[in-house]
Amino acid sequence: MKNFIHPSSIIEPDVFIGKECKIWHFCHILSGVTIGNHSSFGQNCVIGPNVKIGNHCKVQNNVSIYEGVECEDDVFIGPSAVFTNVYNPRAFIVRKNEYKKTLLKKGCSIGANATIICGISIGEYAFIGAGALIRENVKPFALMAGVPAKQIGWVDKAGNKMIFDIQNNAIDSYDGAKYTLTNNEVKILEN
Repeated sequence: MKNFIHPSSIIEPDVFIGKECKIWHFCHILSGVTIGNHSSFGQNCVIGPNVKIGNHCKVQNNVSIYEGVECEDDVFIGPSAVFTNVYNPRAFIVRKNEYKKTLLKKGCSIGANATIICGISIGEYAFIGAGALIRENVKPFALMAGVPAKQIGWVDKAGNKMIFDIQNNAIDSYDGAKYTLTNNEVKILEN
């Protein structure tokens, strides 16, 4: 399968798009962007300069990913999720040298209408609930919800809530991996 790029979308020069990607209606991909294989973008997405998107990522409709944001592989970004790249923007002050890096680690999911404040990291397979406001780093496998967001549980690779036994162990519903919960952190015991 070839890449699909809708004719209404604009791809600037110096953009790398991997194999078998889909870019739907009214998207704008700016210079310096790198997109991995098998990634897709719903309609009306803007990917800012120098953004890195991994393999197998899904970016839903109406998402703008600004310079400073990096997505590792298998990241899901729900419709109308919001990213920032400066703490204190002003229309009359140029702050391009103040962009903060935001890292979305492998397999994490960002729910619809969630807002991600810049300068943080969202851990592997973490799940950010719809409408959540994320202001601080998120642990791997954490389930976050609310404004401001609070951790309300743990999820496995499939995004299902983990149930820990009396020894604080859990089994992944996706691939059978075994986890342990120690010192408020989830660790994989075996895969």
